[in-house]
Amino acid sequence: MERVHAFGDDLLGDLDAVGVADAIASGDISAAEAMAAALDRIDAVEPRLAAVAYDDRERAVARAEAGDFVGALAGVPSIIKNNTDFAGIPTRHGSAAAPDLPASANDPVAVEFVGTGVNVMGASSMPPFGLTATTEFVDRPPTRNPWNTDYSCGASSGGSAALVAAGALPIAHANDGGGSIRIPAAACGLVGLKPTRGRVAKSPQMKGLPIDLISNGVVSRSVRDTAVYFADLERQRDVADLPPIGLVEGPSDRRLHIALINTTVTGRLLDDDTQRELMAAVELLESLGHRVSTIPIPIERNYIDQFTDYWALLAFGLDHFGSRTVGKGFDSSRLDPFTKGLSSSFLKHAWRVPWSIRGLRRATASFRAVFDRYDAVLSPTLGHAVPEIGYLAPDGDFREVLHRLVDYVAFTPANNTAGGPAITLPLGRSENGLPLGIHFSTDLGDERTLLELAFELEAAAPFARIQA
Repeated sequence: MERVHAFGDDLLGDLDAVGVADAIASGDISAAEAMAAALDRIDAVEPRLAAVAYDDRERAVARAEAGDFVGALAGVPSIIKNNTDFAGIPTRHGSAAAPDLPASANDPVAVEFVGTGVNVMGASSMPPFGLTATTEFVDRPPTRNPWNTDYSCGASSGGSAALVAAGALPIAHANDGGGSIRIPAAACGLVGLKPTRGRVAKSPQMKGLPIDLISNGVVSRSVRDTAVYFADLERQRDVADLPPIGLVEGPSDRRLHIALINTTVTGRLLDDDTQRELMAAVELLESLGHRVSTIPIPIERNYIDQFTDYWALLAFGLDHFGSRTVGKGFDSSRLDPFTKGLSSSFLKHAWRVPWSIRGLRRATASFRAVFDRYDAVLSPTLGHAVPEIGYLAPDGDFREVLHRLVDYVAFTPANNTAGGPAITLPLGRSENGLPLGIHFSTDLGDERTLLELAFELEAAAPFARIQA
């Protein structure tokens, strides 16, 4: 076991992203000094974490020296996940199958991200095409969890989460198609908000598909960083069909009626760590005056097969049409075994995909109906505590790895198919000292309630910090 972090007495200290931005704005430090300190921190942890997929520091340093940043996070060092086009950086999607060609322009997601003022120093690691929940590979070392390098950092925004948790960066880009913001945030002890579908720019990966699963956001060490980030996105982009979030700066006086889901769609019992920390969260909520009522899980067990069929459709598209969807030079022969296994699974069950899509839409109606009676839904973020590296290895037996993956991510995908917002908060710890995330979700457009509740819980039970 090794714990890895870069927190120290340099000019970044333990500042969050808003703290760094304030220090730059006040002249206490410069954007160039902030970037230099962040790069020193990355160099200190990167050999052990393997979280940077592409190092673009020279251009980041030049931008920092020019100091031409606009936004609430002006000059704050950050990183972009390597499935999002950022001009000059090859978009490799975590896979040797993707061409090693620099993107020619920023895609709309990247435009919004840098529009908040962050200074991108490179691209963060992710598993191949974000199709699994651990940042592991068959052709390179895994990205490791800074709390304990023997353990998974989650995925698919694993590199971003590892760097923020380790203190190398204060905030990082992440996106979520089945839990890929919330899973690594939970594994690494961070705040991870998946916004409502349509709140941010649409990911090109979902173009033309019947259900848009992916939402973009950030992972952060404080609730205020996430709140300020989304408030600044609203400055850039008016979303007419969703209520505005606004700048959330603290808790609300409103007391909520919260539905507790403590059973998984797979039928697997929660492990002792997860059960204990979930019930501690219930006790905390009730001590704050919120009302918590246990409900049955609102989706049926066949949701597992329906979501897996749709997920496999994405893998099949990569396997057979990657040169069109990913780009010229795509080499399907270099796909990892897990992606190939998912693609083959699609072929076996292709006949039922139309019914699976209908089933996912029915599940959406059932899940959203909960919010007719409750203000929010509470559950664990993950089906069990963080596993060791190798447990979900992409070159393991496909059926066994898929079974383990479904058990692990039992709670997060419903928010992707339903389109509503959800947040994981680092309220728990497992017996071995690793973070354990607690998950809250609300109906479409109600990120404000999640952020207000997150501020309240952060103040009542300070989040785990890796240097503690």
